[in-house]
Amino acid sequence: MRDPSIGIKRTRVAAAIGAAMLAFAAGQAQGAAFALQENSGSGLGNAFAGGAAAAEDASTIWSNPAGMAKLASPQAAVAVHLITPSIKFGNSASAPAALQPLGGPDGNAGSLNVVPNLYLSMPVNAQWSIGLGINAPFGLTTEWGGDWLGRYQAVKSKVETINVNPAVSWRVNDTFAVGAGIDWQHIKAQFTSRVNYSGALGQAALGAAAGGLIPPSLVPTIAALTPGLDATSAVNGTDSAWGWNAGFIWDATPQTRVGAQYRSSIKYNVSGDVGFGYPALPALPPALAPVVGLLAGGVNGVLANGGVTAAVKLPDIANASIFHRLNDQWDVMGDVQFTHWSVFKNLTFVRTTGAVLASTPENFRDTWRISAGATYHWNDAWSFRSGLAWDETPVNSTDITPRLPDGNRTWVSLGTQYKLNRNLALDAGFTYVFVNKADTNQNAGSTSAYGLINGHYDSNVTILSGQLTYSF
Repeated sequence: MRDPSIGIKRTRVAAAIGAAMLAFAAGQAQGAAFALQENSGSGLGNAFAGGAAAAEDASTIWSNPAGMAKLASPQAAVAVHLITPSIKFGNSASAPAALQPLGGPDGNAGSLNVVPNLYLSMPVNAQWSIGLGINAPFGLTTEWGGDWLGRYQAVKSKVETINVNPAVSWRVNDTFAVGAGIDWQHIKAQFTSRVNYSGALGQAALGAAAGGLIPPSLVPTIAALTPGLDATSAVNGTDSAWGWNAGFIWDATPQTRVGAQYRSSIKYNVSGDVGFGYPALPALPPALAPVVGLLAGGVNGVLANGGVTAAVKLPDIANASIFHRLNDQWDVMGDVQFTHWSVFKNLTFVRTTGAVLASTPENFRDTWRISAGATYHWNDAWSFRSGLAWDETPVNSTDITPRLPDGNRTWVSLGTQYKLNRNLALDAGFTYVFVNKADTNQNAGSTSAYGLINGHYDSNVTILSGQLTYSF
């Protein structure tokens, strides 16, 4: 039965929405990690196994909105995840770019990232519930040193998203419910790198000589006077887009629930700008002035500042879960997730003039994630969780880049819940993610321009989460 005081409690939920959204917005600027699983503090301890069927708290808005039909009273859940990836490169046979030193192996491209979630759920009557979820479903932060050997392919990569998801559920009967929601998603991205300015000057000199702008005899002067020069490049862009999600939850028996959810793909047309920082040049013969002009002069310069756009399609995701209560003390759960990553073919930035600034082939593969977990209810106040997951990477070995040096992952998770009283529950979870070593032999199409990154990436991730759930 639904709580008879629901109508009185609605105003308290509404009053909480504004303050909670402000708290989320303050933390969102530090989002991280592409394709984030960390969208529930209570689910982390089970490695997010059974997410579409568990319907334990208001975070079901993300994992399956149909689960709101299982929540008897208005509820708010706020979670924070501390995600710390370690990403190190081991050099084997890397090669420098033309006219440049090789550079160092750098240290660790990972750093601490903070990812928050907020969920609010409220029954309307015995059949209908509404809710709102705010989270960060996609994100990426990697940052290498400015003088590392792969600096011409990547230095800093940062992608932040915020997803606002109003949702509704309908209890069809005592054993079956459906749910659906609309997703408004905003993306903000920044990509920086160094530019082999010495090599670019050499190429421009060859082009100028071939076009009759300078005598061919002046081409070696560029190489002799300008070795080791770097420019900097920064691409920034933002966009907003819409998507949707839908799911169902079914009580197959009094002890067993089955749930499934689908989240649509989201298409972005990111717009922004590219900015270059140019090095100080030594004194060059006046006849070489056209060479510098070819690089940065006007809107057609190879290294000219200006507007850019990029078409980006993020994948649709499907989940199927099972949740089973063995007895009063033990719950077990499992989950299978499919992510349609093959829609992400390349990352191409196009200038407003129509010229291609840069195009990086990604050729992501569709992926599967399989997880299993268990929860032990020690008493009415304490519960303990555990979980394992195998998480397949979409990154292929041919197109791997230092912006996303990923490998297949294995999750080991532990968690606990403490109920202070009938209204307030605290969750904590810890996960260690083992990431398979990823080999690379990448020159971005030109060793002379970008250098060759040959070696392997060693990575792991630690995640610490906390969640507060309050039932009104």
